[in-house]
Amino acid sequence: MKMLFIGPVGSGKSTQAGLLSSFLNIPYITTGDILRKVSDEDTELGRRVREDIQSGVLVNDRVVAEIIEKRVSEDDCREGYVVDGYPRTLKQIEIFDPGFDKVFYLHIPDQEAVKRLLKRGRVDDKEEVIQKRLNVYYLLTQPLLAFYENMGNLIKIPATESIDRVQQQVREYLKGETTE
Repeated sequence: MKMLFIGPVGSGKSTQAGLLSSFLNIPYITTGDILRKVSDEDTELGRRVREDIQSGVLVNDRVVAEIIEKRVSEDDCREGYVVDGYPRTLKQIEIFDPGFDKVFYLHIPDQEAVKRLLKRGRVDDKEEVIQKRLNVYYLLTQPLLAFYENMGNLIKIPATESIDRVQQQVREYLKGETTE
């Protein structure tokens, strides 16, 4: 089963995707980690990605799509995978559509997202960068919600509850579709 976690920064996508991946014993693919790794490289691509991340804008759609397409084609993904962070735009899904079976939308108020991210303390977690990332999310990523809703595979989950409660809700949606 191929699953996506989508939602604004700070909604807990990484946490929930990682927990589900471990529970189902399938790969967890996070665009953020892959892009941070690329940004650490002393290459032209690494510098471009690093600048985008530090300024709070999304990395080029084609670059991200190619990275994800390559990753999900690896042998360990044959039985399925859990993705966090791709696609972020309709353009990315036009470039490469992984064909997700389930899309979990974790929704959270902006003020809660900002509070969570400031506690996290990453170098790119400054209030003005967080707000810019939220604005970019609403502008570019939210149209994906309508896309997946039209596909009939969007599942909305409030992310303000505890980590365990959110994960429980995710697993409840999968009951009967996975072997436990």
